[in-house]
Amino acid sequence: MKSNRIYEAIHAHVAEHRTVYIFTSILFLIGVVFGAIVVNSLNVTQRHDLFTYVSQFFSEMDNGFVASSSELFVHSFLHYGKYFGFMWILGISIIGLPVIFVLLFIKGLVVGFTVGFLVNQMGAQGFLLAFVAVLPQNIILVPAFIIVGTASVAFCLKMIKQTFAKGMNEPIFPQFLRYSLLVLCVGAFVTIASFFEAYISPVLMRMIVGSF
Repeated sequence: MKSNRIYEAIHAHVAEHRTVYIFTSILFLIGVVFGAIVVNSLNVTQRHDLFTYVSQFFSEMDNGFVASSSELFVHSFLHYGKYFGFMWILGISIIGLPVIFVLLFIKGLVVGFTVGFLVNQMGAQGFLLAFVAVLPQNIILVPAFIIVGTASVAFCLKMIKQTFAKGMNEPIFPQFLRYSLLVLCVGAFVTIASFFEAYISPVLMRMIVGSF
């Protein structure tokens, strides 16, 4: 019975904000494509410098000269937690709407650039590295960013309507609680993503790098 109520609540949320979900998903994908395009716009010197830095990082990883998994976990958790927290704050501010869109675009751009650069410079090996270094945590993070981004945009739009539209007397506090609870629940998945990034991805990356 409880699971049915949760399913109904999720279904109602998605149905209510379907348009926003589509827009934020497309915006993220545009960021991914743009990030891949940026790779091709780099000149030879920029590619060489960046590839030298990446190669040095892989060499240090292969030799064990990187931060411990626990340190990586804390760093990742705090980084993504701050990102989600910032989006939550933007959602309760009327002027935060365009910044939310920018953050979603940047997240897509980073993913697209990272994958595009590794594949562009290292071919099939780069694809394998991108697969083990980027994919595991982003299976969780990408939907989480889109959900939180959509919730933030939707609540921001409600705040704007409540402020400027005449005849809008719907209580905002219950909606604020639902919005905050959703962000908190989705943000909890940051723990899982950080675990993948700190404990699983480095092991897989060492296996790939060691086979070069």
